[in-house]
Amino acid sequence: MNTIKKAHLHLTLLNGCITTLILIVMTLGYLLISENNMMKNKMYSYQSDIYTIASYIEQQDIISNTWLSQLESGKKYYVSLMDNDTEFLYDTNKIHESDERRQVLDKAWRYYHHENASMTHHTLSYKSSYTSFILSQENDISVNKFGYCCFVIHMEKNTSTLEILLAAPLETIKKQMTRQRSLFLGIITLALIAIWIFAYIFTGKLLNPIEASRLRQNQFIASASHELRTPLAVILSCAEAGLDKDVCPELSTIKNEALRTSRLLNDMLTLLSCDTGHLDIKPVRTQLDTLVLNACEAFENMAASKNIQISASLPEDALPDCVCDSERITQVLTIFLHNAVSYTPAGGKIRLSADYVNKHFEIKISDTGVGISDDEKAKIFDRFYRSEKARSDKNHFGLGLAIAYDIITAHHGSIKVSDTPGGGSTFLIILRNQASS
Repeated sequence: MNTIKKAHLHLTLLNGCITTLILIVMTLGYLLISENNMMKNKMYSYQSDIYTIASYIEQQDIISNTWLSQLESGKKYYVSLMDNDTEFLYDTNKIHESDERRQVLDKAWRYYHHENASMTHHTLSYKSSYTSFILSQENDISVNKFGYCCFVIHMEKNTSTLEILLAAPLETIKKQMTRQRSLFLGIITLALIAIWIFAYIFTGKLLNPIEASRLRQNQFIASASHELRTPLAVILSCAEAGLDKDVCPELSTIKNEALRTSRLLNDMLTLLSCDTGHLDIKPVRTQLDTLVLNACEAFENMAASKNIQISASLPEDALPDCVCDSERITQVLTIFLHNAVSYTPAGGKIRLSADYVNKHFEIKISDTGVGISDDEKAKIFDRFYRSEKARSDKNHFGLGLAIAYDIITAHHGSIKVSDTPGGGSTFLIILRNQASS
């Protein structure tokens, strides 16, 4: 995944998450306010009914059965009346009342006479008052999980003490809240889908000019690199011809600089291929132990010239075939061995090993060189990064490790760096055994 695609994904996630958070917070706030208002309006409706009922009873000498029965019509209330602590049986069909109604009324009366602290007392007039409380599951009401809002009107009338209990089921308002929540959940889901689609398209359009600029830059680098290869080849051939004839001693410098520039161009083209996703990887069955031995042999002369001991270590049993690009893996080994020889002092040691562990290959390149600080370990795979020790070396551009990292990543592998016991650095390359997959 190139940088633009990563930026596109990150911006989409950022915009989508922020918008989603804002939408959810606003929706929850609205639902909270709406449900509070819904409950308040319901309580206002109950209070209005209580004032109406109390006023009617105060004005009537006789409480009619019909009027009491009408209070229960529509199942808005369950009603029970106590006259001097004796229940007033106003309905001739009361023997057939539901179990739920009877349980609710009985539990409500018990709760009321218990004088619970959660009850609220209100004054209606000098003759009457009412008490309100909520019956819920905590109050042992299992017949209705939503509970009941209860009101007990207390009134002194003539020589009687009247107490009227009204139990209003809260199931209706809870159902209204549930419907509202379900509606908003559906709306939010559709809105979030639209928001994420919009965020993806919008951020993509924002990045289009950057992507176009990057493509033009890559095309320029590729074209310039290819165009420079021809004059460099001419310079190298002329320098080598002049050196053979001892025409000019400066031709050696010209040749070295031309070779150095040619390596830089090749490295830049390799990185360009990685960025565009066109790195030429040709996986084939490869004997990894052979690659390790060949790479070690290729650097024996260079290591010997610096009095550095280089060796290869392989398991007794032959390694299984590894499906990889042998040329690219050789390129990676060359990068690491060249760095090891460059930064290992005379008398040092370099050890190259390969093994097969837990269905993956492990290649280690260890040296007893200058080592890498903890701060630099997080940067060494960055392009054009060179440590303080490497900045004076003109043969290193800070691209080798970046190229190695991209090649191993293209193989779905990984690279780790650690300190070598006694000093130096150890690079661990892990390759998945694709031959068995």
